Amino acid sequence: MKQTESTLSAQVLSKTQPEEFDLVILGGGTGSTIAAWTFAGEGKRVAVVDRKYIGGSCPNIACLPSKNIIHTAKVVDYVRRGEEFGITCDGFAIDMAGVRERKRKMVLGLNEMYMENYRHTGAQFILGTGRFVAPRTVEVTLADGTTRQLRGANVIVSTGTRAAIETIPGISEAQPLTHVEALELDEIPEHLLVIGGGYVGVELSQAMRRFGSKVTVIDRNGRLMSKEDPDVCDALRSLLAEEGIDILLNARIKEVSGISGDSVSVVVVQSGVQNGDQNGIEKVLKGSHVLVATGRKPNTEALGLELAGVDLTDRGYIKVNERLQTTAPGVWAIGEVAGSPQFTHISIDDFRVVHSNLTQANLTGGNRVTTGRQVPYCLFTDPELARIGLSETEAEAQGIAYRLFKVPMATNLRAHTLSETRGFVKALVEAESDRILGFTAFGVGAGETLAAVQIAMIAGLPYTALRDAVLTHPTLVEGLISLFSSAASAHNVVETRGSQISAA
Repeated sequence: MKQTESTLSAQVLSKTQPEEFDLVILGGGTGSTIAAWTFAGEGKRVAVVDRKYIGGSCPNIACLPSKNIIHTAKVVDYVRRGEEFGITCDGFAIDMAGVRERKRKMVLGLNEMYMENYRHTGAQFILGTGRFVAPRTVEVTLADGTTRQLRGANVIVSTGTRAAIETIPGISEAQPLTHVEALELDEIPEHLLVIGGGYVGVELSQAMRRFGSKVTVIDRNGRLMSKEDPDVCDALRSLLAEEGIDILLNARIKEVSGISGDSVSVVVVQSGVQNGDQNGIEKVLKGSHVLVATGRKPNTEALGLELAGVDLTDRGYIKVNERLQTTAPGVWAIGEVAGSPQFTHISIDDFRVVHSNLTQANLTGGNRVTTGRQVPYCLFTDPELARIGLSETEAEAQGIAYRLFKVPMATNLRAHTLSETRGFVKALVEAESDRILGFTAFGVGAGETLAAVQIAMIAGLPYTALRDAVLTHPTLVEGLISLFSSAASAHNVVETRGSQISAA
């Protein structure tokens, strides 16, 4: 059919005049996804641009898929421990393709749920590569090569981070796994070499070991999860060692050779007190696969940020103030790309900050900020590690006097019913009041128990409110009564250290 002059004029206009939106979101992570649904539900015209994933990393390649795989590994552990529960199992095999398929089904279901929410709220989800071409204006290149230009009254950047690959000789050529590829394995690695003893390295090391891999963890620090208190680091190391995982600490990687998935060699130089040689001892580790889990780097390249007037920090993250405003008017940044703590729940809170500052400015001044907020976290090993507020290390570094309550998980009767008595719980209480400063749990259900303490901290309740509460028996959270009563119990480990005072 022959195109009319008016149709051609409209096409030319569409190429030169951006589509107008109340809000354009570049990057479809969890915080920005909830932002899209919320703003659209309030009647705003919203567009979300993501180059690959519906809902960003969390439901596709990170938080939820990894916990899915980790739970399967927990089931494997239960099968191996069957005799302990009176269950006889003559033998079993692990089908990693089946493990992967369970994860993929979950991801597909989440994608469908997310798209239904987009349809329900009216927010547009655009699959394509976006970049700024002018202030508050994003050009999107679609899969078919065509482009769209979107201009927002406000723009939120939420492009997240990606696994950082260190500049180690041979590492790129070895085609190492990151968490993304590790969660897509359809075979059990014969020997997995894990570079990095942080969140990802520790969680996946335990899971792969339970599936049947030989696993070696290599970390440059003197402790796993080195920013935690020494007792936490020691407990994690003991946990992994007891499961047969080899751990090399104070180890610097000198060279990598081979191809991950076939055969790979890692040359390390291990130094420190533990081997008595400060200059280091060179070792060669051979494995079938290598996993790199040494941190994250922000996704800020090729976004055209300079064309939008958006500045970066010296570490490459988007520069924001406490209200998450960038250096460009009308442009905001949330989540990891803004340098926020690298947790999905923090990206959601970042959304709340921006939402408040955009929607309540005329009513309350829109003064919600990120400073001073709580940052809880949970490491999903088995058992879990969860923390909120101050650690002992942080309190001592800041010269804050505190009372320490600490009991082993064996004091929790529910843990006995589950045959899961490994670990401990501890809490810091302000020396001159009953205010809870921090809580750490290393044990079964640690993440859920932490939530009860966090809510008490939010409400400003004294620790005695939990100590004297009537909590359901037998539950894991009931263990908080034992914890905060521990000054008078046989399990009391409250101590006096420097400026600290006894809880007795």
